[in-house]
Amino acid sequence: MTHPRNPGTALDPGAFARVNRPAAERRAASLVARRSLKGGHQAAWLLNAITCMDLTTLAGDDTPERVRRLCAKARRPLSDALVTGLGLAEMPQVGAVCVYPTMVQAAVQALAGTGIPVASVATGFPAGLMPLDLRLAEIRYAVDQGAAEIDIVITRAHVLGGDWAALHDEIAAMREACGEAHLKAILATGDLETLTNVHAASMVAMQAGADFIKTSTGKE
Repeated sequence: MTHPRNPGTALDPGAFARVNRPAAERRAASLVARRSLKGGHQAAWLLNAITCMDLTTLAGDDTPERVRRLCAKARRPLSDALVTGLGLAEMPQVGAVCVYPTMVQAAVQALAGTGIPVASVATGFPAGLMPLDLRLAEIRYAVDQGAAEIDIVITRAHVLGGDWAALHDEIAAMREACGEAHLKAILATGDLETLTNVHAASMVAMQAGADFIKTSTGKE
């Protein structure tokens, strides 16, 4: 499925809001405790979750062969027996396969003809502690290898220091480096100290042109 790009806007701190952490935590706990979907409806939503999933390998010992095995799982996430038992017309597919930039080419080749996009982390994932020009170069490399989605990491210091203009400019430059590839901004919320910071960083990322925002690298 092709999604329209986020063109971005100018920085607007007026969109920020202070978050009441105790109230947010109570609300989150109530959602976890509630089970509003049952039976066939629950099965339908679980199947839908597969189509929204980025099947990912970001290990230090990744190899092209491991990536090819992951792509085979992406193509057929359920057994044939389960597909038949559920009465599905076709095999569901994941939303994307996410790998390191050097593994993009292997993933693209393994997924040829499936329509499943390849996503790549970039910008010095997971910490992002590299000069901006090198982070932008990594984005361009991943796109040149065939990545259709780029998962960037933000500079946490911009958030912790309240330098929202620097954060906006950084993400906007990353979006430009992506070209036609979608940009997914990983906020690393575990590093941002407060929910108010998380809200502000989310708004800045969207204003800067991020097509998606994500909570965590999975490594903080």
